[in-house]
Amino acid sequence: MVSHNNSKPEVTTMSPLQAKPAIIAHRGACGYLPEHTLQGVELAHQQGAHFIEQDVVLTGDGIPIVLHDITLELTTNVAVLFPERQQHDGKFYCHDFTLKEIQSMTAHERTDSEGRRVFPSRHAGPYDGFKVPTLAEELSLIDSLNAKGNHQAGVYIELKQPEHHERLGADLFKAVYDVLERFDRLNDPQSTVIQCFDPETLKRFKSDERFSSTLIQLICEGMPADLRGDFDRMQTAQGIGEIRQYADGIGPHIPLLFDKNGGPSKMVTAAKNLGLFLHPFTLRADSASLDGVNFTELHKKLFVDLQVDGAFTDFSDKTRDLIRQLEI
Repeated sequence: MVSHNNSKPEVTTMSPLQAKPAIIAHRGACGYLPEHTLQGVELAHQQGAHFIEQDVVLTGDGIPIVLHDITLELTTNVAVLFPERQQHDGKFYCHDFTLKEIQSMTAHERTDSEGRRVFPSRHAGPYDGFKVPTLAEELSLIDSLNAKGNHQAGVYIELKQPEHHERLGADLFKAVYDVLERFDRLNDPQSTVIQCFDPETLKRFKSDERFSSTLIQLICEGMPADLRGDFDRMQTAQGIGEIRQYADGIGPHIPLLFDKNGGPSKMVTAAKNLGLFLHPFTLRADSASLDGVNFTELHKKLFVDLQVDGAFTDFSDKTRDLIRQLEI
């Protein structure tokens, strides 16, 4: 197992969104512990992350769980427990399992489709006690951690593939909305952020008169054709202007931040001109996020050269330390 940086974060009195730059714990402390596990959430909080991310999908019985994929085989032992539930494409879909069944599984480090570890230097086990949490369980844990100490972490929730859920007759928006209401996070713009690739889902939040938390449009290249967003247009000044009508910021893939000369892309310039937040993804100490740029130098390019408002990181402690060194 990779050793952790256990130095204590400074006491934070500001709200998470006021942090400049905001450290967003990507899938918890996934550089050290299996992604989207409660143990990883607790470690990310200890490391001083301003926000902790939750990717959300629905179980077959309609419960929002924290999982990056709409399938289970890459991060759990589903194939061992339920081999007969594999679909013709070799995958095990969340919608084919109840919450009880999913919570009987063990969560582990991410693997590829061949079962090989995606990040070989990360947590190698044992995996006893690592489970797939519900969104409610994760929000409850964060509320509890915030109540116990001086550090206040916000939540950064991504609704994964609403289009996929709709094709199954499931309403991911409504399921997440109900959990937000239960935890009093509908009107919480400083410490509750909703992100999504699907602009229609973000517009649905925007149009809800009871909702006023922060909304972020995710942007990436090479997206599947069955998603609703026009991600090429989103990288233009016109597209950014359209995003501003329903979102407070953008979450771009890091390579999209730069033009061919290494300067800010037109998307970045347009977003800054319109006052949108810039929260790019993802900083990783053990793999390149931008060709030819190492982890340390990338922090300078993002936080000093481009002055982004925050970023997703697999290593909240390392990003925190580098930001301090840059004296931002």
